Amino acid sequence: MNFAICNEIFRDWKIEAVFAYAAKLGYTAVEIAPFTLANSVTDISAGERSVIRETAARANIQIAGIHWVLVKPEGLYINHPDQAIRERTARYFCDLVDFCADLGGQVMVVGSPKQRNVPPGVSLEQALDWAAGTFREAVAVAERREITICFEPLAPAETNFINSAQEAISFVQRVASPRFQIILDVKAMCSESKPIPRIIADSWPHFAHFHANDRNLKGPGFGDVDFRPIAAALKAVGYQGFVSVEVFNFDEGPEAIATKSLDYLQRTFA
Repeated sequence: MNFAICNEIFRDWKIEAVFAYAAKLGYTAVEIAPFTLANSVTDISAGERSVIRETAARANIQIAGIHWVLVKPEGLYINHPDQAIRERTARYFCDLVDFCADLGGQVMVVGSPKQRNVPPGVSLEQALDWAAGTFREAVAVAERREITICFEPLAPAETNFINSAQEAISFVQRVASPRFQIILDVKAMCSESKPIPRIIADSWPHFAHFHANDRNLKGPGFGDVDFRPIAAALKAVGYQGFVSVEVFNFDEGPEAIATKSLDYLQRTFA
């Protein structure tokens, strides 16, 4: 299994230091949150993108892709009633796909709970229709650039729009393309009524990326989620993508998070 780690865990580290440290520990790849590099990916020049890609290659680390894509710039929204806001978001999704491809990434993860909540007075069907429209052009760009956009189901505590893997699969099928899939995230799956191995089995082959974390917002191995049946389920369906460490509680510090998470994953997937 290919293990990756998300770069925001390292807070203020320069990206070249993240690449070097991840490679030293034994990770295959780093997943990048664009807001850690710039306010907007349009501020990152072609030359700077080449440097990032080349720096990763020299460190012998892959760039898995990008995530946390709508943290910055402000004012973007997937299913906003204002068409102008949706159109601006749609254009930025195209910019994000190009950025991901320029870095040599494979997947673009879209979670963004605060930029997709269904506002009062808007029906779920209308929100789904608006959201699908926001993604269509970016999916076309993703097909050309060979990037897979992965929409993320999130817990009801985070958003009221698409809370289960099955709902996410139904949504991406509105824009039928092999380049529009879903991502499964352990923390998010903990909010579903079905056991995580069953969600994995029922969701295959519609997910193209996997985030490893715990219900306590820490890394894998830092809580009570047992990854052994998760590893078995991923192997059973033939998943060959990245298992990427993404955490939301950084109390232990980047070195401990990165080291212990990888050690736990290597042992449970062995």
